[in-house]
Amino acid sequence: MGVRMPLADEIAAWIGKVVADAGAQGVVIGLSGGIDSAVVAGLAVRALPGRVLGAILPCESAPLDAELARAVAAKFGTETIEVDLTAAYLALTAGLPPAPALARANVKPRLRMIALYYLATARRYLVCGAGNRSELTIGYFTKFGDGGVDMLPIGGLLKCQVRELAQQLGVPLAIIDRPPTAGLWPGQTDEGEMGLLYPELDAAILAMDRGDTSGVPPEILSRVQRMRAASAHKRAMPPIFLPSAP
Repeated sequence: MGVRMPLADEIAAWIGKVVADAGAQGVVIGLSGGIDSAVVAGLAVRALPGRVLGAILPCESAPLDAELARAVAAKFGTETIEVDLTAAYLALTAGLPPAPALARANVKPRLRMIALYYLATARRYLVCGAGNRSELTIGYFTKFGDGGVDMLPIGGLLKCQVRELAQQLGVPLAIIDRPPTAGLWPGQTDEGEMGLLYPELDAAILAMDRGDTSGVPPEILSRVQRMRAASAHKRAMPPIFLPSAP
């Protein structure tokens, strides 16, 4: 039996294969200033040196987001492009009827998806997503927003594993230690919106994997199971009606 390569090299090899199989030239990644996109950038550069574009796409965003995104690009030597989507967001939402805050906030990742595919198509690149297994499991992503991608290199890793990989890759500590946030509105944090701490979520997922959830607080387990069930549609292709044979 051969020795398994380090995880970072294994994922990098997978990225390279996905790109090659698609006949693409490289990848574009939305750099948010968060740990997930930073890890994906580090892995992509390892796989495709000189063929990774980091897109910094502020949309009513905190200045720190772009500052940390630039730090990631500098660390890994990633080419970047910055496009402020704030004006596009304001113009679009100004023409829409009033809606709850979440509906308006979800326009932001969907605008970023449009921009990423614009940039990817121009270069014959693929859009490389940064969703992790913890968030995918409970549907903590925007359908056809940050969920609209061509590949998910860390989609099989829990948040705790992403943090370990970030340390191995040398992601700046300011990003590793920063409270995870999707930047949907001022002061928003992932854990606050989910109503779960990442260690709680990861522990529940691992317990469900083992088939033994006895060590998970019932309220945590119930919340994770409800969120997973309610978000099943996000992880599936749209259902297609097939007419019966005449």
